[in-house]
Amino acid sequence: MNDLTGEVSASAYLDHARTAIDRVAETERDNIASAADVVTAALRAGGVVQAFGTGHSQATAMEIAGRAGGLIPTNRISLRDLVAYGGEPVSVLTDPHLERDPGLAQRLYDATPVDPSDVFVIASNSGINGSVVGLAEVAKKNGHPVVAILSRRHSAEVESRHPSGRKLGDVADVVLDNGGPFGDAVLPLPGGGAACAVSSLTAALLAQLLTAEVLRRMIDAGETPPVYLSANVPGGDAHNDGLLQRYAGRIRRGG
Repeated sequence: MNDLTGEVSASAYLDHARTAIDRVAETERDNIASAADVVTAALRAGGVVQAFGTGHSQATAMEIAGRAGGLIPTNRISLRDLVAYGGEPVSVLTDPHLERDPGLAQRLYDATPVDPSDVFVIASNSGINGSVVGLAEVAKKNGHPVVAILSRRHSAEVESRHPSGRKLGDVADVVLDNGGPFGDAVLPLPGGGAACAVSSLTAALLAQLLTAEVLRRMIDAGETPPVYLSANVPGGDAHNDGLLQRYAGRIRRGG
């Protein structure tokens, strides 16, 4: 690795990003395999993957649910669901600290078309906010396995914001570590602080590695994986619509 300590540049960021990606790829193999076993079992039982994240971790949920090359039996849970499906006023979404509210968990769960066979994949870099910890607890209480995607280092250095004192990693059956540093950003600035985060890259990598391992298990068993084609290629819509009918009413494909 090049010695780019203290440098703020695209090259320095790429160096940090490559290091983080290589670390995740090497250290998380066993955890990815365990998570793939959990997800594959849920899909074989007729379940779907319920993916949730707030803040920038919404991008990880989007990486899992509803994208080209991904599994069709996936549903993204969003804070907006409180309004769109839970009947709550739009004003609830104006609270800048909404994701910290542990009371959201049951409301989100109730607004989601959940089946007992579903598995939850919950992403949060810190793993401490009330909504993500709470949803993991509600999911576990209702018999669902939970896979977490978070930064073990960051989560270890901050206090939980959930009344139980627990963090997402304490609740999950399997934890996938995105390898992000405390504070996420990797380039130290001359006046203090840091810039340019890596967790979105490594969390997306974990989501794709998990998907690949689920597909491998299905293919090895002689099963045909239900995978999205891009809607922007000929025949994509017809292919996807045909498979979506298997999960009618259980998968939402909003914007």
